[in-house]
Amino acid sequence: MPYIVALSGGIASGKSTVANLFAKLGAQVVDADIIAKKVVEKGSLALKHIVEYFGQDILLADGNLNRAKLREVIFNQQQHRIWLNQYLHPIIQRETTLQISKLDSPYVLWVVPLLIENNLQKQADRVLIIDTPVDIQIERLKNRDNISEDLAKNMLLSQATNADRISYADDVIVNNGDTSELSSQVKLLHNMYLKLSQNYS
Repeated sequence: MPYIVALSGGIASGKSTVANLFAKLGAQVVDADIIAKKVVEKGSLALKHIVEYFGQDILLADGNLNRAKLREVIFNQQQHRIWLNQYLHPIIQRETTLQISKLDSPYVLWVVPLLIENNLQKQADRVLIIDTPVDIQIERLKNRDNISEDLAKNMLLSQATNADRISYADDVIVNNGDTSELSSQVKLLHNMYLKLSQNYS
């Protein structure tokens, strides 16, 4: 297994942007969000079980998962969010482990939104947290997903706070929207992770 750097942060903190910057420098990326979308594709067993739990209303007319509807349900009713997380988490973890085991690279950047919430930090050799001001997260969420401020706040409240995440961090990237500053932070960390992976066995 390669040296594993877990990248996490709150929703709309810029995880994909940061992961893409690492990828441009040559880092191998395994993204739990991408895996989560793959395992609930139309025709999958996971989607079948989700429909059995939530009902047919959770589907679009073409049979795909209605993500907007699901998001509205789970972030307004905690018990449904807990059920979905407990059901999907092991499936996503199995696929994640499989993908990481197949990589032949000095280190892998493992993007995992619910790292702290699912107590996964010990499965990584190093933890990198993105610190983004809450007001920026809320604005990004409202604009990205075309949702109300109340729903955006509920989505943030369902996750660990930035302070909680940072308490587990080995490294922190501050993302205030300055792209050049973000790139320089990523470059420094990428070089450090390459050095750390050389001593890893």
